[in-house]
Amino acid sequence: MKILIELPSWLGDAVMATPTIEALTHLYPDASLTLVGSYLSTEALKSHPKVVASYVIDKRFLALRRVAKELDSFDMAISFRSSFRSALFLFFIKSQKKYLFPRSYEDMHQVEKYAFFLQESLGEKISPQGLKLYNKPHNYPKPTLGINPGATYGSAKRWYPEEFAKVAIALADRYDIVIFGGPGEEEIAEDIERMIDEAESANITHLVTNLAGKLTIPELISHIAGLSWLVTNDSGPMHVAAAYQIPTVALFGPTRYRETNQWQNPQGHLIRKEMECSPCMKRTCPLQHHNCMKEIKAQEVITLIEKAER
Repeated sequence: MKILIELPSWLGDAVMATPTIEALTHLYPDASLTLVGSYLSTEALKSHPKVVASYVIDKRFLALRRVAKELDSFDMAISFRSSFRSALFLFFIKSQKKYLFPRSYEDMHQVEKYAFFLQESLGEKISPQGLKLYNKPHNYPKPTLGINPGATYGSAKRWYPEEFAKVAIALADRYDIVIFGGPGEEEIAEDIERMIDEAESANITHLVTNLAGKLTIPELISHIAGLSWLVTNDSGPMHVAAAYQIPTVALFGPTRYRETNQWQNPQGHLIRKEMECSPCMKRTCPLQHHNCMKEIKAQEVITLIEKAER
């Protein structure tokens, strides 16, 4: 059984699709998977033992037919995206069965949306289990706290560098600190690193390492998988941590937390502030006060972690 899967573009969405992909491989134990999608998503999921090939799709419409022609024929083609571009790509693919993710699902977690899509497409009962990635966890020499201040979607999802730094400073007497960040987030990470270095009264006895912009996607997954704790915005790394059930404090502001919070992570903690204007789902705060993130304070995170440690 040869199956083509077009993955969601965002890292977090791709990780949230993994329970459905696992269910698919259980339905078809002899399946071989070919992945297509963004660089982020294909790099994250290409380690799956059923994957035989992965391709980064060019975003230009004119390239879709060319890429489709380069691919083999398939028994089944599934797209976890709902754009016209994805519909056109599936049209060009040589496959006996084709399924395109619809936009119509509401009031359920994104993981459940993907599972329900496959269930409706195949007529098989799909009960999504935990998130699943196959990268080996990094072996840190000491207990390590990860700080992830970025969020690719936009500034509205980002907590403040000084608050992240306060958390790191308070806990740097018992954890090594690792700062994560993708391309374009190096400056935020450097600001946090500088604030930690300049903390005069802090009892910083552990190592602080800034890895922003220095890791491949598989390396990022591996480093997150080996953490003792992660403090993060609503982001792809948050879902990676959930896949490995890493103790996590996730900070939510303008997004629909019921749809994109950590899936089945018993050690996941969520902090958010109820606002009349949320969830606005905007990339930047349309009211220019950003209170949904501004009102979250470092001490809340510190207290939560210290309480969980007892």
